[in-house]
Amino acid sequence: MKFSIDLNNIIGIIAGAITTSALIPQALKIYKTKSARDVSLMMFIFLAIGIALWFIYGILIKEIPVILANFISLILIFTIIFMKIRYG
Repeated sequence: MKFSIDLNNIIGIIAGAITTSALIPQALKIYKTKSARDVSLMMFIFLAIGIALWFIYGILIKEIPVILANFISLILIFTIIFMKIRYG
């Protein structure tokens, strides 16, 4: 895998951190309220598929920022999907 501290990787890591952290407020809200009634399950399923493909792409091109951001995003998305099913 390629990993060097250069501008491309710094931008990729920052972009990944920001977009991945966008999922945290939704996950926290569902967890705190124990309600996911207004959350679209289909939207998160489609998002999971897309993010999984980005994760695989990151592995294929051996880019740590793409791999890391999408791996963490998948964990958060699957957490939200699990809570959606559990708290509906």
